[in-house]
Amino acid sequence: MPRWKALPDELDPQIREFTSQLRRLVDRSGLSVASVADRTGYSKTSWERYLNGRLLAPKGAIVALAEVTGTNPVHLTTMWELAERAWSRSEMRHDMTMEAIRISQARAALSELAAPPSGGGRSSGGGARTGVAGPAGVSPSVPPQPTATDVRDASGSGNSWGVVNPEAGYPGAYGPGAPAAGGYGPPPAEPSGRGGGSGRPAGRRRTATFLVGALGALVVVAAGLYVTQTQGDKKEATPSPSPTVTKEAPLPPGVKCSGKSCAGKDAEVMGCSGDLVTTAGTAVVGATTVEVRYSEVCAAAWGRITQATQGDTVEITSGTSQQTDSVDAPGDTVAYTMMVPVTSATEAKACAVLAATGEKGCTD
Repeated sequence: MPRWKALPDELDPQIREFTSQLRRLVDRSGLSVASVADRTGYSKTSWERYLNGRLLAPKGAIVALAEVTGTNPVHLTTMWELAERAWSRSEMRHDMTMEAIRISQARAALSELAAPPSGGGRSSGGGARTGVAGPAGVSPSVPPQPTATDVRDASGSGNSWGVVNPEAGYPGAYGPGAPAAGGYGPPPAEPSGRGGGSGRPAGRRRTATFLVGALGALVVVAAGLYVTQTQGDKKEATPSPSPTVTKEAPLPPGVKCSGKSCAGKDAEVMGCSGDLVTTAGTAVVGATTVEVRYSEVCAAAWGRITQATQGDTVEITSGTSQQTDSVDAPGDTVAYTMMVPVTSATEAKACAVLAATGEKGCTD
């Protein structure tokens, strides 16, 4: 049975070449995956993902593997950078493909909703005209237009086109009987007989216009006084300072969580390990070492045990948050917990419990 599984067919060529190189280094060293995990500080499960092309190894794991296998870290890091770019491009293509699928599904759903019902309406006298507003197939009703007689009755004097007779003496008209400049002249003399009748309506209109103008002037004056008073009040009032808007600092490339969003998540998968991690506390229990691993960028910590045996457990505690893990497979010597959010490196405490003796030890 071959040692390594076949790499996925859809894997990018750069990633495939890099993963194959990692496999060759492990084969050349003669180490098992468990031994590589023990010596590099990364779990066996993580190395199985790296060596099977399911996850791109972080830079810290690559540097650690180079030290363990005696490989020049510069050359291996160069290959990792090329694979990291290819991995980012693959993720971008996947995201674009999924977005295109979602857009196509949305368009199809909208087309089904907008499709007209089958078996359209009656077509007596012709269908609906293009560009006519209103329900489909129904022309909007046109309101009745005023007749020439209505226009003359409404205006008091005019012709069939609705044009005011300039000799009627309306405000602003030109010709005999026009008022003085400003629109407020003496009303024209009321003609005698039944055929006239335009003098009184014109006089009433001028009176109404005068009253409307006077009312408008009063409104303008009142508005001016109100604005002046409001501006005075604003000058006397002390302006309150605007609240300061705080923005969270953007995370570095590859880091996918920070603080509470990291709770219960894998540090390596979320990009919190490698160059971003430090050891905040250490204790020795028997032959097993327990550590508090802390990432300031991710504002999170996790526990790790090394040189452990099957059944040994590790626990990390920070306030009310707690995570545990244990060495399950025979031959494994490393285990680490999921992350807990912290505000400082000294906030978390890690403990180890040995399966063989029941002995327990914790970091300070």
